[in-house]
Amino acid sequence: MAEEQSIPEATLEIAEPDGGRRQVQITESPFLIGRGAEGGNHLHLADKRISRRAAAVVYEEDGFRLEDRGQRNGVFVNGKKVESSPLQEGDAITLGTADSFQLIFHSGPVRDTLPKILSRLEEAAALDPGARALRPLGLLLEATALLQSHLPLEELMGAMVDRALAITDADRGLLLEVDPQGGWRPLTARLRGGRRAPPNSVVPSQTALNQASQKRRSVVEEDVAQAPDSLRIATSVVEQQLRSVIALPLQSLAAVRASDQTALSTPGTLLGVLYLDSRRPAAFSRLERQILDALAREAASVLDNARLLQKEQEQRRMEQELAIARNIQQVLLPRDFTQFSQVQITGVNRSCLEVGGDYFDVMEVGPHGTAFLIADVCGKGLGAALLTTMLQGTFSAIALWQELARICTHINGFICTHSEMERYATLFVGVLDPSGRLEYINAGHPSPLLVQAGKVEAPFPAGCLPLGLVPEAEFNTSSVTLAPGDTLVLYTDGITEATNPEEAMFGADRLREVVAQNANAPVKELQASILAEVDDFSRDAYQADDITLLIVRYPEKGPAGKA
Repeated sequence: MAEEQSIPEATLEIAEPDGGRRQVQITESPFLIGRGAEGGNHLHLADKRISRRAAAVVYEEDGFRLEDRGQRNGVFVNGKKVESSPLQEGDAITLGTADSFQLIFHSGPVRDTLPKILSRLEEAAALDPGARALRPLGLLLEATALLQSHLPLEELMGAMVDRALAITDADRGLLLEVDPQGGWRPLTARLRGGRRAPPNSVVPSQTALNQASQKRRSVVEEDVAQAPDSLRIATSVVEQQLRSVIALPLQSLAAVRASDQTALSTPGTLLGVLYLDSRRPAAFSRLERQILDALAREAASVLDNARLLQKEQEQRRMEQELAIARNIQQVLLPRDFTQFSQVQITGVNRSCLEVGGDYFDVMEVGPHGTAFLIADVCGKGLGAALLTTMLQGTFSAIALWQELARICTHINGFICTHSEMERYATLFVGVLDPSGRLEYINAGHPSPLLVQAGKVEAPFPAGCLPLGLVPEAEFNTSSVTLAPGDTLVLYTDGITEATNPEEAMFGADRLREVVAQNANAPVKELQASILAEVDDFSRDAYQADDITLLIVRYPEKGPAGKA
């Protein structure tokens, strides 16, 4: 008979959709997770969206691993979809959907869980019998029941402070949160007897707050007259005639991460302080001190969950806004290239993020010909996307046959004047007339490739500075004459700087080679060949820059040329 495998102690903390929390110990390997008891599941999760055989925690010599055992829509660790993944302290596990159960992995027992706290308190009560011991225990149980409710955060925190005041018989209570700048932000304030107070009306002892936050240890002074000088002579203590002061640090008990894997909190992170004071001396039993510590832990848990919920809500809102911005940005790009009768043209844009900083455009300028441009704004994200939209609106002036140099000078001045934008843009813009004459400006952009008589060259070096760098920059046009069949390949550096898993770059030589091999292909096929070559090279590696192509061909047979 095989010897049963011995595994280290480990726990799954379960955050239920209704706000409740519980813990289960991982006692076997594999530890099966799913809906119902079918298949021998050790952890049953009552959600129809969770598969009957969803996942398993497996112990191996190098530690615990999570495996997908058939969960619909996948298994996620810290927001990342996985087939199999090692587990570390505080990893957040979700099954298929973020609004269902969340499992927090702990490599050991969950520290100071409520059942353990109550167990210890019951033992302490046995040593301190009588009505005085029962009342604080009842208050703690009331506070614990409130945690399972769906009260708004402010009401929930107020109820917690009320019970802390009742246990200590203090005059005032205040719950403070650490703000992003490292200061204190009051969340709720209460007075003895369950009375509300404006949060800013309670002035806490900064000395007590600093001691609790720096030492990560409770400050409990039953009689300030006997306290060290640092607290006894503190200005706020003296001015308010305080005799007892309590400051309990609220610390995160488990690592909590957002879906983008950014740490929101790790064990020991200071979330805030529960502060109480009175003008009367106090006397606390050992049991009451333990209950206060338990209340502080429960308040920390609520704050931790609230921060995670707020982060998730902000992320969902940002994703929705980015999706709208991306749709707008894509709608503004040219789509129908058949309307341009004087050239054969095609273009494509791929953003590495939801919105990008690359931009291209094409427009007819009446009898003067066809205008086209490609631009690359430094940076990524919304800031770059907003500037590309501004560029598009400004360059529509080309349709009114404004001079290229005047348009570039105007945009350069606008960006430089608004230096807080902290953006600049490289750009190649040209106007191709029916006779084949190309008037252009290259403002710091990679030279387009020119396919002419079977040769591929880059004859359009940057003759001007990028837009938005120097207020006094001058923009001068140059011109060349294209022969029938000549092709321009305009691109952003997301093409040449595309990387593969070994972090090698695609490079300008590979681009020239693929263009040369497909020089006689229709413009759409040439574009597809370039993109396919980049995709084959990168092999799904993450790309840090947008990819944009614009291909313009002066047709061999005049306006009747066919792409």
